[in-house]
Amino acid sequence: MRTCEEPRPPNGQSPIALAAGQSEYGFAEKVVEGMFIVVNSITIKIHSKAFHASFELWQLQGYSVNPNWQQSDLRLTRITDPQRGEVLTFKELTWQTLRIEADATDNGDQDPVTTPLRLITNQGRIQISLKRRTKDCNVMASKLMFLLDDLLWVLTDSQLKAMMKYAESLSEAMEKSAQQRKSLAPESVQVSESWFGCWSARRKEKTSPNASSIGQYFDKHDMKESSYHLLISRLDLHICDDSHTRESGTLKHGMLGGAMQLTFRRMAFDYYPFHRAGDACKHWVRYSEAMETRGQWAKKLVSEFQSKIERL
Repeated sequence: MRTCEEPRPPNGQSPIALAAGQSEYGFAEKVVEGMFIVVNSITIKIHSKAFHASFELWQLQGYSVNPNWQQSDLRLTRITDPQRGEVLTFKELTWQTLRIEADATDNGDQDPVTTPLRLITNQGRIQISLKRRTKDCNVMASKLMFLLDDLLWVLTDSQLKAMMKYAESLSEAMEKSAQQRKSLAPESVQVSESWFGCWSARRKEKTSPNASSIGQYFDKHDMKESSYHLLISRLDLHICDDSHTRESGTLKHGMLGGAMQLTFRRMAFDYYPFHRAGDACKHWVRYSEAMETRGQWAKKLVSEFQSKIERL
């Protein structure tokens, strides 16, 4: 893989559906979704302008699961609502060992960093939820959860500086990608508004005795917007100072720096890239009453900003 100087255009229709000569979610999609994939080892190499990285996975498995993230009958791994014209699918990826390594390139614009960055983890898994339209198989929303168990990471100060440089080198590409999302915002907002209107209407219909059980089951596991999540059960982070001066192969100054150990338990990161300011947050994974106060504060700021724009 190679980072793009300019972001790629959004994906179109599903290649599986096009290859099968169909435009709607049908038999070909269900066959591919039902596959159980086992890979003994896989290596992914990423090349950037300032660094190159590699991801190595051993004993990778990919399979379909039900909404409770358990392997079961394939018919229970998808939820289709004909009234909505949408389908939910659930996948899980697991592996035994993950090795990540990153190092600076020789032709990078930044100062050369000689200390490579390495991270080795044990068992982990990724849980993927997709919501697609049945008429064209386009993805409307997705939810990705990256789950790791106990993690031990030893970093030197030079490696920590290297991480900052790698993140800085990707900021330009990320900014261009964000600008592309903003340029496509009117279409996505229009879809989101129409979807929220239909969703609120169906919420009112749920009180009637004729409400569909499929619709209620769909609402229970539905994704209101795309989101990405990282959960680490325990992280032991050791940061060591390896700064020293050598002259002719001998240590010139015998004094070395210190070290710092940080321990995090149940550390979680949640990212909602398409959430609009002032929208409700009750569907977030770790919603609390404190967010309600923050939501009222955000709505007030948005209304003040809109009033200023109208006056201008």
